[in-house]
This record gives sequence, C-alpha cells and structure tokens, in this order.
Amino acid sequence: MASTQTPTRRGLRAPAALTTLFAAALALVACTEAEPRSPGTAALSPSPVPSESASAPADPVGPVAPTGAATTVVGGLEAPWSMVRLPSGSTLVSQRDAGDILELVSGGDVRQLGVVPGVAAGGEGGLLGLAVLTPEPSTEDSTWVYAYLTTASDNRIVRMPLTGEAGSYALGAVDEVLVGIPRAGNHNGGRIAFGPDGMLYATAGDAGDRNLAQDGDSLGGKILRLTPEGAVPADNPFPGSPVYSFGHRNPQGLAWDRDGGLWASEFGQNTWDELNRITPGGNYGWPIAEGIAGADGMIDPVAQWATEDASPSGLAIVDDTIFMASLRGERLYGITDGVHVPAGSTTLVGVVDAVPYLVGEFGRIRDVVAGPPGTIWILTNNTDGRGSPGADDDRIVELPLEPLAPR
Repeated sequence: MASTQTPTRRGLRAPAALTTLFAAALALVACTEAEPRSPGTAALSPSPVPSESASAPADPVGPVAPTGAATTVVGGLEAPWSMVRLPSGSTLVSQRDAGDILELVSGGDVRQLGVVPGVAAGGEGGLLGLAVLTPEPSTEDSTWVYAYLTTASDNRIVRMPLTGEAGSYALGAVDEVLVGIPRAGNHNGGRIAFGPDGMLYATAGDAGDRNLAQDGDSLGGKILRLTPEGAVPADNPFPGSPVYSFGHRNPQGLAWDRDGGLWASEFGQNTWDELNRITPGGNYGWPIAEGIAGADGMIDPVAQWATEDASPSGLAIVDDTIFMASLRGERLYGITDGVHVPAGSTTLVGVVDAVPYLVGEFGRIRDVVAGPPGTIWILTNNTDGRGSPGADDDRIVELPLEPLAPR
C-alpha cells in the first residue's frame, strides 16, 4: 500500500518509510547516551506533531476524589468492557463475549441495541471498546457508533450509524474503519476514543508476540490515530501510517487532559504496570524496558505499580484528576500532581500522587467515565471468568465527587 494511504479498509501494513523510521529510532536506542527527560518528552521526532486543544471546563474545581455513598445504576451485565454516555442521556455498553451493545436509558431500563457482526470471543478477545461520533446539531450527518472487536482472523475497528431515538436506538450497516490489527487469546488492547482534535485513537496490544511492539511492519503494540473514516491523518508522526506511538505491551486506557495531552494506561508483564504521557512518535520501551527503566531513547512512564496492585484498563480525566480502573488490583486510582494544586490548574505533567479507592469493594473494575455532573461511573468486570461475581454483577456504579483539599 502506498504511503499516501487514505481509506484503510483492506488490512494495513506499515509502508517501507515507517520501517525505515523505526530502524532509525531503534538505532538511537543502541548508540545514544541517555539524557534527562521530563515525562512525555520523546527521544525522536519523525515529523511535525499534530496540534491538539481541549475545551476547559467553565468553572474548573481542581483535583477531586470519590466520597460518599456509591449507587448501583444497573446490574446483571455479562462481561461488560466499555461504556459511552450519549448527549441524549442514554449510555451504550459493550458485552465482550455476547458481542452485543446494550442501551441503558436515562430512566434505568436496559435493552439490547444490536449485535456486532463477526465477533469471535475467546480469552481476552471479543467486543471490546466503544466510541461515538456525534455530529454538530446544525448538520444532518449521522451519529456513528465505533467498535473495536476481535474476529476469527484479526482485531479491527468498525463503525455503524446510530438510528432512532433514545430508548429505541438501532444500528445500521457495518462500515470497516481499520482491519488487520494482530489478535490472540490475550493482549488485544481494545480501547478506542475520539481526541479533542477530532481524530480516532485506538490501543493495540502486542497479541502475545512481544517483538511486534518494536516492529514497524506491525500494528501490534501501538497506539493508533485515524480520521473518523479510517484514513491516515496527514500530520501523523510516521507518514502514511496510523501508528501514533509504539513500544506498548497491552495498553487499555486513553484520556486527554484539559490541555489536550494524551494519557494511556498499560498492562506490564510481571513487574510494572504503567501510566504514560503519550508523545507522538514516542517509543515506550516494550519489550526492551518495563516500567521506569531509564532506557536510552525510550520514554519512561509517569507512574508505575506492581502488577498485583493494578492491571489497569479504562482511564478518565475529570477536574484535573486522572481516574484509572484496575482489574487485578480491584480498585480505582485517583491520580493528581502530588501537591493538590489550586483550583484552575491546567497541568497534570509530573503527576506522582496515586490514591487507591474502593479497594476490594466492587471487585475488578474495567472502565471509568465521567457521569452526571459531580459524579463518575465505574464498570465492574467480575463475570469475565477471572473475577468472583456478586449478586448484582456485573454493574455500573455511580460515585459522587468532592474537591480534594489543597495541601
């Protein structure tokens, strides 16, 4: 496929130019001396980076923390993986093994919205991440539901028009966005989200083959960036390729701060799970480095955890606080800059303070999103074969938030 790729609907291999750039990047790793780097500063800059901007809340309150009584929004879900709240008040939820999308109506009722064709569930694969692209109210464009799924041959991203009204939504015909992401019984990545720049980002795991993360001919072990239609943006760091960053093992969380900075959570191997500040074109080390290693030419995580304390999945940034869902650790982390900066702060660079909440209270936590004003929602994941389901599992739980006192 030529380096001027547009629609990426037939399976994608990185062009020769990308392989050359990767080789140059790895040469830097082998022959350059380490230099001090602040979190999120890459050792390579293949091409101009995209400009990103985020809309700041009208009245930022600074860091927040979950406090008060938790409320179950809905229970009885089966191996849920992702949730997306819609402007209409409905929430979409993917169920990994069933391959279906549920609609949670604002009144609390749940209905099956539709089944995504081609899902081949097994191990950690199945119907994974969801994202929604909503048009401007002044246009007649469709609302699109995007899904990251495991098929019999690959992982892929598809989209379907969302038709109807809240409480009776339906899915239209499937349109392929990107195919050919490596699949396996584990390490499938699977999170998708639209950034403040309007582009679609996706996390792709190494599919159990660690060498793919540093392989310029593979989409495995990468964070990817696409246009909503599946084309390669002209300002991607590697010309003609959807690769946005590489050297990842199994990233599963994406979130943007108010300055447009991208953050990602990542499963480690046996030692360190990671929270990374993503720089376009950056090499995040795997499999050469795991956790904060100071490896030449590679970007260290901003924070790390022992794998038994985290196994991180979904991320959300609310009021200058990063919330990170953790599976094996059975907790929700609230991550701030360590000094609890005054209200109105616009920076999260250098975060070091990670406070665990809900330890063991709800079991495995797969996803977290902003809920109604003043709340967050978490999605439990105890029915996926690795947890111990409770009577209401799996469920969405609402947690009230309060400002975190400066210190």
